[in-house]
Amino acid sequence: MPDPPAREPTPFQQEIATKAARKLRARRSAAGVWFGLGMTGLIGWSVVVPTLLGVAAGIWVDSHYPGGHSWTLMLLVIGLLLGCLNAWHWVSKEDREMRAAQEDDHE
Repeated sequence: MPDPPAREPTPFQQEIATKAARKLRARRSAAGVWFGLGMTGLIGWSVVVPTLLGVAAGIWVDSHYPGGHSWTLMLLVIGLLLGCLNAWHWVSKEDREMRAAQEDDHE
């Protein structure tokens, strides 16, 4: 006896299958609360480290070459700007990856 012809899945069945696949992919990629906390820490350190390096370099320059300008303050601002650019880079990279994953889910 031949098998009955396969029926097309209903839109509801397709939606359930898509959501189930997305959920399984999310579990495999370990995205979640810990991933979010890790990204927050990474972004924080990417700002703090250049800022502190700028302060340390500024203190050293001020102690070895005293002058009318505060190198500590100037290098602090430069370090902070570099740290913010670095954080922006990480956030935009993660945003692009999340958008690409969402587009894959909708296809």
